Amino acid sequence: MKIKTKSLNYDRVSKIEKPKVKKPKKPWLIMEFLVRVLSIFDLKKVNFSYTFKDGFKFTKEPYLILMNHSSFIDLKIASKILFPKRYSIVCTTDGLVGKKWLMQKIGCMPTQKFVRDISLIKDMEYALNHNKVSVLMYPEAGYSFDGTSTALPQNLSRLVKLFNVPVVMIKTDGAFLHDPLYNGLQLRKVKVTAEVSQLISKVETQTLEPSVINKRIEDAFTFDAFKSQKENKVSITEDFRADGLERILYKCPACKCEGQMLGKGINLTCKNCGVIYNFTEYGELEKVDGETEFSHIPDYYNWERECVKKEILNGEYNLIAKVKIGVLKDYKALYMIGDGTLTHNENGFTLTSDDGLLNYTQAPLHSYSLNSDYFWYEIGDVISIGDKKELYYCFPDKSVSVTKARLATEELYKIKQQELSK
Repeated sequence: MKIKTKSLNYDRVSKIEKPKVKKPKKPWLIMEFLVRVLSIFDLKKVNFSYTFKDGFKFTKEPYLILMNHSSFIDLKIASKILFPKRYSIVCTTDGLVGKKWLMQKIGCMPTQKFVRDISLIKDMEYALNHNKVSVLMYPEAGYSFDGTSTALPQNLSRLVKLFNVPVVMIKTDGAFLHDPLYNGLQLRKVKVTAEVSQLISKVETQTLEPSVINKRIEDAFTFDAFKSQKENKVSITEDFRADGLERILYKCPACKCEGQMLGKGINLTCKNCGVIYNFTEYGELEKVDGETEFSHIPDYYNWERECVKKEILNGEYNLIAKVKIGVLKDYKALYMIGDGTLTHNENGFTLTSDDGLLNYTQAPLHSYSLNSDYFWYEIGDVISIGDKKELYYCFPDKSVSVTKARLATEELYKIKQQELSK
């Protein structure tokens, strides 16, 4: 899938008016039916099936439906499970570029990832209480990088109490293994399943303490795709299964060098020290010669996180990258304004364009996570920052790890929050 782009001077882009805010429309049933039909083939290829936990069944009332975000097949899974129930979908703003009319008829309510958005809460409340339809939300916002849950927003219990509707969870299994983000859109032959459960009843939305609600949601979003693969002996034999693995495993645990890892075929190799890891059919890493430092990929990923945290605390973390800059202002196109420099350190992000027209700064406490993605709309790996006025999509060269930028953003946020609480 691609996105419409247009080259334009930033001075002209800055003068583009933002789209007028409109209340969400009730999704067309015929459009939801069309999505359902178009999903049949892809779901059949993964032999998709689902179950309802503890005999739960949907009734006519609206629900807040939460779903973990693992791959592009998620929306197709939701369409299978929920049809013919009417529902609106919280989606990212870029999803409407070039197809606003269609996406709104499906029921999409756009929002900006990791940007505080009071208007989204109003839209969700309007959909639930005025349109009388359910709302489907992927609260993780970003896809999982390492097959485990990503950071959740801290205000979910407030939404639950505000909306006063039952909360349902759709939890998938196999979706990440079928199409992990790092693997460059190469699909694997893996069965995908889902479990539907009621997390919180309507009565409980008002009687439970916020901490209890948050704990239930956090527990529901706890998963480990690679652990599940090993325990259930899910064999992935495709000879491209390690392609792009360096996107998440960017630092060599043997020589500690960054940016020299290469995932290709069934191997992960460090070009600096020559160490080779075999990526087995059961999702583990095995060092070809010597003792394996991290056989479990989430453990490897968490080690990288700890390394980034140490850099920050020691005052050593400093990203300076030449980037191509895209600006999202409306739903007509992603406006490419030219080259620039993105800096990230303990003071947050700074983005400047080479022509001097753009100078944007973003503090560490702006967001608890970062919208970073791999091969975004087939353009390239991306780091996206911004606010309610504009979003900036920064495309660095392959030597820059957008994964490390996300880890650093999350750890900086935690550190700054701790400093404030002292």
